[in-house]
Amino acid sequence: MKNKFFFFCCLIFSIAASAQSISSSPYSLYGVGSLYESDFGYLPSIGSSGIALPSSTFINNLNPASLGFMPQNHFMFDIGGKAIATTYQSSSKSEKRNNFQFSHLAFAFPVTKNSGFSVTLQPYSSASFKISNLKIPITDSQEYYYLTAAGSGGLNNLNFSYGYRFGKNVTVGASAALLFGNTVDDRAFLIQNAITTIHKKTDYNGFRGTLGGQFKIDSTLTVGTTFKLPSQIRASKVQSVSVIADEVQTSVESDVASDVDDYYMPLEIGFGVSKRFKNNLNLTLDYERSFWNNTNQSEWYGDFVNQDRYALGFTYSAKKNIRKYWDRVQYSAGANFDTGYLEVDGKRVNNASLSIGLSLPIENTFTALNISYSYGQKGRIANNLIKENYHKISFNLSLDGIWFLKRKIE
Repeated sequence: MKNKFFFFCCLIFSIAASAQSISSSPYSLYGVGSLYESDFGYLPSIGSSGIALPSSTFINNLNPASLGFMPQNHFMFDIGGKAIATTYQSSSKSEKRNNFQFSHLAFAFPVTKNSGFSVTLQPYSSASFKISNLKIPITDSQEYYYLTAAGSGGLNNLNFSYGYRFGKNVTVGASAALLFGNTVDDRAFLIQNAITTIHKKTDYNGFRGTLGGQFKIDSTLTVGTTFKLPSQIRASKVQSVSVIADEVQTSVESDVASDVDDYYMPLEIGFGVSKRFKNNLNLTLDYERSFWNNTNQSEWYGDFVNQDRYALGFTYSAKKNIRKYWDRVQYSAGANFDTGYLEVDGKRVNNASLSIGLSLPIENTFTALNISYSYGQKGRIANNLIKENYHKISFNLSLDGIWFLKRKIE
């Protein structure tokens, strides 16, 4: 059984590692692209809350300290994906797009009776966008220019996490993330009768660390905290520039390699609470603050600003008779509000969503199929802003293998 489980993990790993995630948001024009929400287990169904949840039945990627509560002899594996249907609305038109995204691939196992270790691979950002004839005012002028842009690529996140438990109630953890990847950006600027085209490929690489802690106040109440350390993502580019005027094309640069301004990740602080009522209803509540102002970054069309995220979730399971399948099914609901880290024309690009889900157990282990549905809105209809209305279905398969147990019956 263990050999079959290991073979299945390796097969899925090889397939997912070569998969490409596709995202199509006009806001991925900024920075390294739109940041992914890659939540494991049933977290997508509880509003992406869970900083205070232990990794006792699934891998919790929100807090490395959760690995200190991993059960002995359990090897956990998690893989997920999501399908998204989005309607983009501006002041003049609307457009619908559908896409599928690979979410994550992870495995975790206990190192000692008091500690656990995990490795995860997931997309960090996506810079897939296409914009046509966007009218932008010229600073200190009454005139405008028009932008046509298309982009692809993004960053990947290879993460190593370790959590350790002191006694029965306190855990601490740390993670190191390797961020790497590239983006390809093609832009054309129409100013009066001249068109300037820029083709740019940018490579990124860097590290980022996270510290976390969890404390069980009693058997029903747990609190948690995380600190994502600020980091510098190094960048270099290869760029070609040409100008078309009076039907004559002039090459300004051709595949010129150079360093560009590095991308900076901010300090992020998170707090979470998990409270269980009557053994079958659980409440999770998270708050996170990201200090983007301190990175001193800006874009052509907007600025990076401090970000606040609020998440609320509920889970319920009857647990009246564990022999009855539907008594073991877990029902979930949640809400999430994010003020966003982008400000365009003085207006925030915020995001709000509601979610529901099911966790369907498989066999008599922690193995489960987690299905969730979310509806959300991002941005708003205004000058140079687009409103996104999206429906998202997430599928996460959490596998649990029990290893290294001696046979009681030969």
